[in-house]
Amino acid sequence: MFSSDEYDVVVIGGGPAGSTTARYVAETGARVLLVDKRQELGAPIQCSGALSAHALHGADISPTEEFISAPIYGFRVYDAGGNSTRIDYRELKPEEYSSQPLGYVVDRRRFDRFLVNQAQQVGAEVHLKTEAVSLLFREDGKAEVELKQFNTVHRICATVVVGADGIQSQVGKWVGLRTHIRLSEIASCLQYVVEGVETEGLLEIITGHQWAPGGYAWIFPKGNGYAEVGLGVIRSITDKDARWHLENFLNHSPWADRFQKAHVVEVQGGGVPLAAPLKQQFTDHVILVGDAARHVNPITGGGIHTALESGKIAGEFLGDFLKKGISPTAEHLSEYQQRWEEAQGKMMRKLYQLKRSIFRNPLPERDTLLYQTLASYFHPDSEFKKV
Repeated sequence: MFSSDEYDVVVIGGGPAGSTTARYVAETGARVLLVDKRQELGAPIQCSGALSAHALHGADISPTEEFISAPIYGFRVYDAGGNSTRIDYRELKPEEYSSQPLGYVVDRRRFDRFLVNQAQQVGAEVHLKTEAVSLLFREDGKAEVELKQFNTVHRICATVVVGADGIQSQVGKWVGLRTHIRLSEIASCLQYVVEGVETEGLLEIITGHQWAPGGYAWIFPKGNGYAEVGLGVIRSITDKDARWHLENFLNHSPWADRFQKAHVVEVQGGGVPLAAPLKQQFTDHVILVGDAARHVNPITGGGIHTALESGKIAGEFLGDFLKKGISPTAEHLSEYQQRWEEAQGKMMRKLYQLKRSIFRNPLPERDTLLYQTLASYFHPDSEFKKV
């Protein structure tokens, strides 16, 4: 049961963005409710789980074996034919990264549980298997969220509602924010967790329309003898689904010999937005964070780093906002997006324009540009390396 029928903030969605928002606003003493319709956090897994040490540090998270699957020390980016650029920080900056990882592949189930537990420890109330089914605004200036939990309906009031409910944000639709996304800007992603594929502490990225139309393939360390092999494709430019492309990559690409002894132990997948961030991410009583606001890197498809950062921005903003005791109008909540634009927005929009400029080109120029862009993206001198 809920401890109250009224909260300062109700966060809908328990992924990295939602749980981080809940943690930072709860730390200020606000009454926070976090709900998620799933019965298991982090499931189904829809991404590789790679993120930088910088991302964890920025969200005040210490890396721990509780959620880390494998350390990462750099990248190797390939073109379609197998030519590559190796960016190993152990070699480029040995004084800094010979023993300290550049980043990690995390176990999303354990990582998402860890993040929610952090929010609970500072006072956020959490309920799983709890679906938000409607949102309305009352005459007394409160937002009322209708929640369905084990077939029982509860009506909960809040000053602010945070939509952290993913790419098809229902919260955004309820309040009239323009959350529609074109099919051409959704990557259909599929990956196999396999054993029997050797890795060397690098995130391997394979470009080329031949293997992953509109996206790229990857081979990531998973730890304990496992690896993640997957890809993302844009369905509007291929008549084959992601599974066909992944099987084609495994069996016919220049890397096929590496996969001959591979055994698939898990299949994971989902949709990833590669669109520009929403132009407006707030309205009366409501703000959107994470995938719901398109806080996803449109070049790499990475969303955990951006989710953690946007959640921190949202939580800190709401903590400041609630102390003022002012009405949660769109005008007063607009500062959230102003803070986000300054921290992330300018670079994310620049990346989106870069992506568009690459995919305006015909093949094979498009493949060449994507390979060159990603090969330079992860270099220590790149302006994007922390995005």
